[in-house]
Amino acid sequence: MSTQTLSAPPSGTARTPSRRRGTALGLGAAVLYLSLIVLIPLAAVVWRSQERGIGHFFRAVTTPDAWAALTLTLGASAVVALINLVMGSIIAWVLVRDRFAGKTVVDTLIDLPFALPTIVAGLVLLTLYGPASPLGIDLAYSRAGVVLALLFVTLPFVVRTVQPVLLELDTEMEQAAASLGARSAQIFVRVILPNLVPAMLSGTALAFARSMAEIGSVVLISGNLPFQTQVASVHIFSQVETDNPVGAAAVSTVLLVVALATLVILDVLQRWGRRRG
Repeated sequence: MSTQTLSAPPSGTARTPSRRRGTALGLGAAVLYLSLIVLIPLAAVVWRSQERGIGHFFRAVTTPDAWAALTLTLGASAVVALINLVMGSIIAWVLVRDRFAGKTVVDTLIDLPFALPTIVAGLVLLTLYGPASPLGIDLAYSRAGVVLALLFVTLPFVVRTVQPVLLELDTEMEQAAASLGARSAQIFVRVILPNLVPAMLSGTALAFARSMAEIGSVVLISGNLPFQTQVASVHIFSQVETDNPVGAAAVSTVLLVVALATLVILDVLQRWGRRRG
C-alpha cells in the first residue's frame, strides 16, 4: 500500500507547473496584444492632446465648432440609446415570444448593420431619405438624419443582449403568477422586467458608446454642416485634414473618457445582473 501511495500522487499535482506556464504565456500574449492594439494607441492620443498644456486642451474642446460637434454627438447618442432601449426590447420580445411568417428572415436582418459597411449604409439612407427620396421623406442634412443613421448602426445591440435572457427565462414563474391571479401587466412588471433590466441597460450602454464613434453612415446624410449637423468623429477628421492633430486628439480624448465611463457603468450593470441571477 505504501508503494502505491508513493507512485500515485494526487490528481493534477504533476501537471500544475505546466498549467502555470501555460497560464503565464497566455496572459503575457493577451496583455502584449492588448497593449499594442488598444492601450498604447489610446495613451498616445491622450498624451498628444496634452502636448501644449491643459489650457490649450480646454480651448481646443470648447471652440464653437468643437463644442457644437460634441454636444450634437452626445445628445444624439443619448436619444438613440433611449430609442434602442424601448424598440430593441420590443423587437427582442417579438422574436422570442411571437410566431409569424418570415421570423427567421427578420432575425437574420437584425445583424445586417454589423456586416454592412457603414458608408454603404449611409448611401442607402441618403437614397431613401434624401432630397430625391422615393418615399417623399427628406431627412438629409438635418439632425433627424443623424439620429436615423445612428439608429441603423446600433439596432442589434439591445436586441442581441435582451434576446438570450428572454430565451433562458423560466416561463414556469409566469405560469405560477398567472395561476395566482396576476394579470399580464403585473406578470411583466414584477416577474419578467426585473430579469430583463440588466440586459436592457447593457445593450443601451453599448448602443450609446457605438453611436459616439460612428462616422461612415453619418458622413453622407448629415452633410457635415458646422454648428448644425457635424458630429464629433467628422470634426476630428476635419481637424486632422487642416493640420491640427492636437485639437483632434483633444476632442478624441473627451470621447474616450465618455466611452470609458460608459464601459465602467456597463461592467457595474453586468455584475449587478449576475448577483441578481
